Amino acid sequence: MANHQLVPKLEYDSRYYSNSECERLQSFLNRNLPLHRAPLIESFCLEFSAKQYKPEDIKLWVLTAVSRNLRELEISQIYSLGVQNNILPSSLYTCKTLLTLKLYGTTLVDVPRMICLPCLKTLQLEGVTYSSEDSLQQLLSNCPVLKDLYVESRACDNLRKFIVIVPSLKRLKFRTFYDLDEIVIKTPSLKYLNFTYYSSKIHHCLIENMPKLREAYVDVSCPILKRLIGSITSIKRLTLWQGVYGDGFVFNHLVHLNLNIRIFQRYSLNVLVRLLKDSSMFRVLDLHHNGRNVHGTYNGVRLWNQPSTVPECMLSSLQTFKFSGYLGRPEERDLVIYVLKNAHHLKTATILSKDYLFEENPDMIQELALSPRASTDCQLVLDRAVRTFI
Repeated sequence: MANHQLVPKLEYDSRYYSNSECERLQSFLNRNLPLHRAPLIESFCLEFSAKQYKPEDIKLWVLTAVSRNLRELEISQIYSLGVQNNILPSSLYTCKTLLTLKLYGTTLVDVPRMICLPCLKTLQLEGVTYSSEDSLQQLLSNCPVLKDLYVESRACDNLRKFIVIVPSLKRLKFRTFYDLDEIVIKTPSLKYLNFTYYSSKIHHCLIENMPKLREAYVDVSCPILKRLIGSITSIKRLTLWQGVYGDGFVFNHLVHLNLNIRIFQRYSLNVLVRLLKDSSMFRVLDLHHNGRNVHGTYNGVRLWNQPSTVPECMLSSLQTFKFSGYLGRPEERDLVIYVLKNAHHLKTATILSKDYLFEENPDMIQELALSPRASTDCQLVLDRAVRTFI
């Protein structure tokens, strides 16, 4: 028992406990946590199922951990649909030693008037419930050294506005499938962005330029795609899932492009043509097709129309080409042949398909293998692969 009172890292996982086991853990924590004598608690991690413990008990445990100069807090609640537990003491929001805060499940984030987290660097909020639509903004505005932020918004969490104005932020990941009224992102120091927003409704959107951004994962609907793309033109690595982003953008530093073409039914491969033209330096082109075997036209329009002139990146920089999920359709074949024919510095071209495709279609292999190549050093690899996802 004395050893437990000096342990700096406390982790408890009761998600699959029986009622009697939960009662024993509750009794243990109520009895021993207040007696903890370590000068600081490095981390306090609690994972549990909804209704296993009373909110006031959890709040007391967190309060005790905070009073011991807590550095990392992780609360994870599963099977909590419809439950909103106010389990965070107000003292948490003024903890001067807290470096990392991770909340999963429908924990209520009720930000008090007095809030200051001067050392918080990592914040993860996944499926939490906010006491008001301004709670997140209020929380972020009082984290002066925040570096890493992950927010996943779900239905009925009261998050109507996603406003991130954090000059110190280096990494941002945001994911939601629900409507927002407002999106504001002002993060001049950001280096990594992962942004998923599927709704087509947005009343106000302001995304300022991110001059230090180097990598972005973008999966958003068209209404905000153009604004988002316009703010990330300094990136070196881009993963793009959908949408035609418009004219007037130049990616002078882009060297690695991941393009997911799962959506043949909605968008043509002309978005690839646009990216080829707008990116004069990229060296790696990685295509992923995760969709079903659909026809090569949509509403009578072919999905691949080769550029009228060869893009600069084909002539000067492209070295690696990979196509995962290749199905051998005419427009896919034309695309691969076009790259082989025009990429003058290509070193490897890898075509990954399902197990049976190349075996049942030997002529397909022959056609690709015999297609002309601009680069005499290019190695063509045709291989079998399971369905891949970015």
